Amino acid sequence: MIKKIIQSTITEYNKPSELSAEDRNLLNEAGKATGNSYSPYSEFKVGAAALLSNGEIVTGSNQENASYPIGICAERVTLSAVSAVHPKQKIVSLAITFKSKMKWSTPVSPCGICRQTLLEYEQRQKKNIRIILRGEGGKIQIIESAKDLLPLYFDKSVLGK
Repeated sequence: MIKKIIQSTITEYNKPSELSAEDRNLLNEAGKATGNSYSPYSEFKVGAAALLSNGEIVTGSNQENASYPIGICAERVTLSAVSAVHPKQKIVSLAITFKSKMKWSTPVSPCGICRQTLLEYEQRQKKNIRIILRGEGGKIQIIESAKDLLPLYFDKSVLGK
């Protein structure tokens, strides 16, 4: 038997003033994107903002429907928008934040589907995506790659590709 230890690295900041101006701006844009959320069922508004290699920012928000919980997360809305509108640009960073009735100050990380999608997007662009997470206040977490969110990932190599 071999016991393996898998570790992920997360850098945590206490307040936005500790971040670069670029990261603060990206978080602000993600916060604004929560206003476009259509979430009448969960009342959990998520916004995401992607910083592209050309300096542009693309935002997205979660979109629910009556067959809840079927919907699309803010992360995947944003990745899809980047892929459709800016297919030649690489994503440098992705900020994710939310607003809810519960007023959580703890960052919430992407769901499993979004983690897998982020990982595949990194592989497609052959460049890591910095992921910035924040709740409605409190600490901010930065993860340098989707692989840190999903260390035992499934990829095309499993499919013989």
